Amino acid sequence: MRAPYAYSAGEGRPAIAAPAGACDCHVHVYDGRYPPAAGATLLPPDASIAQYRAIQSRLGTQRAVLVTPSTYGADNRSMLAGLAELGEQARGVAVIDGTESDAQLEALHAQGVRGIRLNLSLGVTGSAAHIAPLAARVAPLGWHVQLLMPPDQLAQLGELLSSLPSPIVFDHLARITPALAGQHPAHARVLRLLGAGRAWVKLSGGYLVSDQRSTDDPSLHALARTYLDANPDHVIWGSDWPHATASAGKQPMPDDARQLDRLSEWASSPAALNRILVSNPAALYGFPE
Repeated sequence: MRAPYAYSAGEGRPAIAAPAGACDCHVHVYDGRYPPAAGATLLPPDASIAQYRAIQSRLGTQRAVLVTPSTYGADNRSMLAGLAELGEQARGVAVIDGTESDAQLEALHAQGVRGIRLNLSLGVTGSAAHIAPLAARVAPLGWHVQLLMPPDQLAQLGELLSSLPSPIVFDHLARITPALAGQHPAHARVLRLLGAGRAWVKLSGGYLVSDQRSTDDPSLHALARTYLDANPDHVIWGSDWPHATASAGKQPMPDDARQLDRLSEWASSPAALNRILVSNPAALYGFPE
């Protein structure tokens, strides 16, 4: 029997109702028409916008942020095709290699791109040495730099990150595990950047940092609260659909309805949930409130 939702466990809707204008800030699109980058290690099956619209309907979200995954390197065609299909209620985070002309970056902006991503954990393009030059390239456009890296590397780059001309977005809870919260200098660095208004954190991929490989891991609550307490205006949420590590068989498939309910528990109030899902994404990605 086919699952009712592609790349998502469970059949029910969230117990909470998402507020109007709610945004899922971390979604990938995979399309076999576009070849993977040389050296790509994560090669999930196709995941389409049509399939994601069913997830949106299930969750009650209206907006989405599409992020070019590591699979494609700096080839943004799959993400851009998804943006065109979703329309005005979507924004994009691209991967660039620094050779793009100003005109090419402006064309990406016109298509809805509002940031770039460097995946130093799994990416096949870019390195820590590229962070500052790429941040300088996109700062005039008002874009942010989204980073994913191991905690040890994050801690080592602390001074560099504090001096970037563009805002920083740490996805997947900054790759900090619950056990490292309050113990690792990377966690302290992220909290300082958050408190200073220099960074944002996505409460996405809880199942990726959990020792239980599950968003239901109770230890995630305290970790999420550290970010919310540091700066509630700079925290956003993403489903990480279609959960490429799960579709690749590396862990159980998450239940996206349950992910949204867990976010509600971390937020602790309807007003805080509205901030995370609506007003904060509107500020970061330029959605109208």
